Amino acid sequence: MSLSESASCTSTRATSSEPPLCKRLKLDEAGDNGNAGGVSAVPEASSSSSRRKLAAAASSNNNYENHDKADDVDMLKVTETAAVETDLCVSSSTSDSYSGNTSKPAAAGGGDVSTSSAVNKESSGINNCASSSSSSKTNSVDTEKAARTVSSTNSNVSSTNNNSHSSSNNNNNSSAVMAANSNSAAGAAASGGDIDESLYSRQLYVLGHDAMRRMANSDILLSGLGGLGLEIAKNVILGGVKSITLHDTATCTLNDLSSQFYLTQSDIGKNRAEASCAQLAELNSYVRTLSYTGPLTDECLAKYRVIVLTNSDAAEQERIGKFAHDNNIALIIAETRGLFAKVFCDFGDNFTIYDQDGAQPVSTMIASITHDAQGVVTCLDETRHGFNDGDYVTFSEVQGMQQLNGCQPIKITVLGPYTFSIGDTSQFDAYKSGGVATQVKMPKTISFKSLAEAYENPEFLISDFAKLDAPATLHVAFSALGNYMTKHNGTMPRPWNDEDAAQFLDICKSLKSDVDEQLVLQFAKICSGNTCPMDAAIGGIVAQEVLKACSGKFTPIFQWFYYDALECLPEEVITEEDAQPLGTRYDAQIAIFGRKFQEKLASAKWFIVGAGAIGCELLKNFGMLGLGVGDGQIFVTDMDLIEKSNLNRQFLFRPNDVQKPKALTAATAIKRMNPDVKVTAHELRVGAETEKVFSEEFFGKLHGVANALDNVDARIYMDRKCIFNRIPLVETGTLGTMGNVQVIVPFATESYSSSQDPPEKSIPICTLKNFPNAIEHTLQWARDAFEGVFKQAAENAAQYISDPQFTERILKLPGIQPLEILESIKKALLDDKPKSFADCVEWARLYWEDQYANQIKQLLYNFPPNQVTSSGAPFWSGPKRCPEPLVFDVEDSMHLDYIYAAANLRAAVYGIAQVRDRQKVAELVQQVKVPEFKPRSGVKIETNEAAAAAASNNFDDGEVDQDRVDKIITELLKNADKSSKITPLEFEKDDDSNLHMDFIVACSNLRATNYKIPPADRHKSKLIAGKIIPAIATTTSVLSGLSVLEVIKLIAGHRDLPKFKNAFANLALPFMAFSEPLPAAKNKYYDKEWTLWDRFEVTGEMSLQEFLNYFDEKEKLKITMLSQGVSMLYSFFMPKAKCSERLPLPMSEVVRRVSKRRIEPYERSLVFEICCNDVDGEDVEVPYVRYTLP
Repeated sequence: MSLSESASCTSTRATSSEPPLCKRLKLDEAGDNGNAGGVSAVPEASSSSSRRKLAAAASSNNNYENHDKADDVDMLKVTETAAVETDLCVSSSTSDSYSGNTSKPAAAGGGDVSTSSAVNKESSGINNCASSSSSSKTNSVDTEKAARTVSSTNSNVSSTNNNSHSSSNNNNNSSAVMAANSNSAAGAAASGGDIDESLYSRQLYVLGHDAMRRMANSDILLSGLGGLGLEIAKNVILGGVKSITLHDTATCTLNDLSSQFYLTQSDIGKNRAEASCAQLAELNSYVRTLSYTGPLTDECLAKYRVIVLTNSDAAEQERIGKFAHDNNIALIIAETRGLFAKVFCDFGDNFTIYDQDGAQPVSTMIASITHDAQGVVTCLDETRHGFNDGDYVTFSEVQGMQQLNGCQPIKITVLGPYTFSIGDTSQFDAYKSGGVATQVKMPKTISFKSLAEAYENPEFLISDFAKLDAPATLHVAFSALGNYMTKHNGTMPRPWNDEDAAQFLDICKSLKSDVDEQLVLQFAKICSGNTCPMDAAIGGIVAQEVLKACSGKFTPIFQWFYYDALECLPEEVITEEDAQPLGTRYDAQIAIFGRKFQEKLASAKWFIVGAGAIGCELLKNFGMLGLGVGDGQIFVTDMDLIEKSNLNRQFLFRPNDVQKPKALTAATAIKRMNPDVKVTAHELRVGAETEKVFSEEFFGKLHGVANALDNVDARIYMDRKCIFNRIPLVETGTLGTMGNVQVIVPFATESYSSSQDPPEKSIPICTLKNFPNAIEHTLQWARDAFEGVFKQAAENAAQYISDPQFTERILKLPGIQPLEILESIKKALLDDKPKSFADCVEWARLYWEDQYANQIKQLLYNFPPNQVTSSGAPFWSGPKRCPEPLVFDVEDSMHLDYIYAAANLRAAVYGIAQVRDRQKVAELVQQVKVPEFKPRSGVKIETNEAAAAAASNNFDDGEVDQDRVDKIITELLKNADKSSKITPLEFEKDDDSNLHMDFIVACSNLRATNYKIPPADRHKSKLIAGKIIPAIATTTSVLSGLSVLEVIKLIAGHRDLPKFKNAFANLALPFMAFSEPLPAAKNKYYDKEWTLWDRFEVTGEMSLQEFLNYFDEKEKLKITMLSQGVSMLYSFFMPKAKCSERLPLPMSEVVRRVSKRRIEPYERSLVFEICCNDVDGEDVEVPYVRYTLP
């Protein structure tokens, strides 16, 4: 037995069949795409380039790919030795190994953090876990004094025996419960271990490996397990800290059920921390999760890196605040009171931030550097450098001025968008050419005031610039609440009671005379209430601050943050009687909004589109609100299945849910949280193909839609549906630490589609094909190679085999496309068709030679290294990097990686047994005879984008060699084996066993080697090639909470725009802003104003001629063009014969004939777009037409 184990006040052994904790975790990755929208909709990400609305634009850098850059310093100074645990916090051991917590030194300024390893646990969930020790007898310690340990093993409970732990350190008030998770590895990064990328893959792109490792060495204390505390705990556990201790001395009451979603009616009277611990522990098997019900003594507090208080009185806050500041422990205090919230942060005198915003460092290519006392760097081709004044940069690949290459970071002065100065360069060699300047993220140290000092001299983070004076008043109100409760025996002001509110105002005025009286009175009337979306939003903010304190990643709140959502209150006056409790789980909410509003919630019908991270949060918030529990209902749809990487953010899912439907699983989970909820789940994406289910009748029953989608097409589709059906839409999106909420109100606001993001930048064709200069170029080239070789060519061949009409169809394609496709089929079925795995290896080797040697040799033959342009400048300069052909070396792991992956993928396409033995592949590849290559004259290589684009267009416009086409068709008919089995490969980035990413990484890095571009590791390659959207649970929680607050306003019946708030957030900065939604743009014809919400209502059936006459006579509009979808039904220039044929037909028949589709029985109406002239013959813009079918 170890010293630390025997000295611990209480310790428990949990048997396990798992290997030791310090095992190396397998770095596998799993999928993370939730689908509900028209084109593979992953319901958690913000649109396209995250919409202009991520105007987290407050950031000085708009690059959304977040990586940790602090790879040379560890702010935590983690000690490796185990120390004795105190009596108040339970230690744990396993049958394999044990390491106790390291106590934090009491001396001020001590930066050490405990490093005890987490308990090794089995992989089962904790559904059956229970604490047995409270009823079990112990030999040396009374049951009341014993710590109870709950183990989430298949055998339910590991009971405690304290014979060997009769230490005198037992505490009478100690009642710690640990929920031991499966496969715990000290937050996934214990000594000797590493991060489980298959679980944390999306979060890693937000935080980076180094920040995650620092988090995984951090112990957190969270005091107060009400709704807010639970939200914080949930997000911190999902984030992946080493351990979290859940502290609470309060017992569960009926009011807690309004937002504490892990408590049920059966938990009333139980300690909140103990009752919640097991379910929280299930969220992340790598985080050691404990509950503790004793006092927060200094000895116990010293163990933690971060302390979070959510339910402490002023005296306890002051005591713990002083201790934490003196001992360099990060302190966060958070409270939600009704629709008001407070957050305070103190991270100590010297807190180091390693990356202030998380944006990817900017790089720029250099055109020149002056040789003088103030060296001026000019960017290439008038390209904006993107640096800010005071940034630090370093240099690489500079020719001539070699002293800059790899130099220490240099502080720059920005002179303009294309130039910056770097100080004295007069002592350096003269600049010749080339070079790249790259931004370096420099650590920044900030000093926080203690709680006492910060209270007297507060600094506020402003969230709503329409309420600039509110934080000062709320600062007083939150303080006065403690005074009021002391004076009134711990009770808060009664809901909507004028007398109590007046007394509360007097207390506030005694503290500060110039408070906003109306705001104080409103605070008093609702502060006793609680609602889930407020806890969700603030819980996400606080959890992000916890992760900042652990990792040094991103800028903390400095130091006070106040927020209110008073716009959510109903417009009608709420009386004290209306706010009286009903003895239901919604009483705390009724205290804010009143009974009448609770009835409206119960009758509401809302549709959540997507059940990924945002969808899970929306469902949870809707369920806890009681939305749809009466005559109403919640509908949710998502066609995707749960994957492992979803578990890091989509908190309704557990490991045993992997490969189950998201929507159904999420609906089941919400029913457990609130059995009253009525949820209908669909496994469908929204789109034209599912309009039989999501029909006009379906939308007609809804009161609103909440989007949780990831792509623009699906969002636009839902936007159109909501406009047509005139129902509200709340749109939510996230990207890393950024997110936005847009509320769309019928007849009032613009729609989602009213504004568009700028198109994403594409890589020029010539850059991609011949002149790459960045790893992004080689990765895109590798993706194109994968698609061309393993998908498109195989797809063409497979269709040729299976579809007798395929040849006939491709012959109708324009230009030389038929010849190109037929040649690819001939290669796939005749010329290059493998018969064995050895053939696959031979193909891979010859393809390698062609790509990385022969093509480069040809390029250098056309443009030798010393080539000059017509102006005498070197051809190979600036963005054109002179390549070198590679020589195949079987001993080079990258070379063999390529052959191994390519040969096995080729075998997968043709149904040939794969060989996963690298040595065997190495032996086979050495047997391949590679023909000698000689560059050819007359090969044309385009050197600029215009010429490359023109050459590409020839694919469609060039003349086809018909003789060659006929010859190939004949040869295929004669020799192709129609029984061949060919399977095109769909690129899947998240399955490490399929070798797709292995091929991409090797393919890209080999080309990077050709062009002397720094290679990318698998992690970065996967982000870029897989177009992964970074995501983290904290952002999801914040934005989902804010979106549901907007839903509350809509259900309350608000329609005035000033009541609504579009939200923009970047938790990394931190930055939050709210703005009034833009009104719908107004148009006009004659004297009639109209917006996108207006339309012409026409009831059918009528003929086309009658339809035209209707508008001519009733609206004084002459229709010049009439369309339905993509079908032109009528136009003034239509041939007379066709026009005469259509005019007598009913409108529905015209649609059927022209569109060549049947009108489905569920279609109640048709939408027509019309172009019109007014009586003066002028074009006028008019609304669309809703044509109701009989």
